[in-house]
Amino acid sequence: MLRTKALRKIFITTLTLFILLTIYTIPNTNNSNVLKTNLEVESATGLYTNSIYLLNEDNYLVKARILLDCSKTEDKVTKIISNLTISDNNNFFNNLNPLIPKNTKLLSVKKEDKLITLNFSKEFLNMRVDREKQIISSIVYSILDLEDVEKITILVENKQLEQYPNTKEKIPRELDKSIGINKEYNISSRNNISKVVVYYINRLNNDNYYVPVTKYLNDDRDKIKIIVEELTTSYIHENNLMSFLNNNTKLIDYKEQENVMFLNFNDYLFDGNKKVLEEVLYTISYSVFANYDVNQVMLQVNGKNIESIGINELP
Repeated sequence: MLRTKALRKIFITTLTLFILLTIYTIPNTNNSNVLKTNLEVESATGLYTNSIYLLNEDNYLVKARILLDCSKTEDKVTKIISNLTISDNNNFFNNLNPLIPKNTKLLSVKKEDKLITLNFSKEFLNMRVDREKQIISSIVYSILDLEDVEKITILVENKQLEQYPNTKEKIPRELDKSIGINKEYNISSRNNISKVVVYYINRLNNDNYYVPVTKYLNDDRDKIKIIVEELTTSYIHENNLMSFLNNNTKLIDYKEQENVMFLNFNDYLFDGNKKVLEEVLYTISYSVFANYDVNQVMLQVNGKNIESIGINELP
């Protein structure tokens, strides 16, 4: 598996450089910073990628990637917002779509420590009632995937955005990922409510996109137990969200140690070739990083280390 991943990384890096050379030698007035596949770009090239969250045809925000050719955080934020804004130049594969209302302008970006303040033009308020929460989630999750940003404040024409434009529901002054994304409620009581983020896969034209779903449940178990149970049901959402984890997979034990989450499974973690599928590795790891303050996941089978991945190694 490790050899395969190494060869894949070399191939992807070479292919990416070829694509970038092609892009930058062809005149184009469209948004050329959009990567139409989940390619990894080595920081050694002076180019970076960052996640953005776009709407798919099933009404889920999915994790895609764009190319950033800048190093300053404010410039990265500006490019992210540009890609999240509806315009005639949007050109995403697989019918993925941005949500910020058309003609919205980002008037200014200010960074103070790890807080980003966004100041939008008045067009930002032209949100559809059924999209307003997704718009805020898309912005927050996209920008907070930058390493040096932890919170966001939103202004409109220099005035604090205190509520959603249509429902008038209050918005926190400082936003972070605790607002949730692709929310799913399965609760029967106000007591013992757990909030757990589980990552699934949305496959579009043979491309895998990772989709975080914030689940609200009456379940007081450790979050990792809930994550594994959700991913091992072989359950396919009615809206094409999938898990590749075998439903016979059992989590034997687990522990956090020195910023590493060790997860010890039975043999069903393997596929038919005694390997761990990348889709399994990534959905588990994304889910762990979304719920635990660790920077590495170690997958084990019957106590033996099998696969390890760091938070910065995910696609």
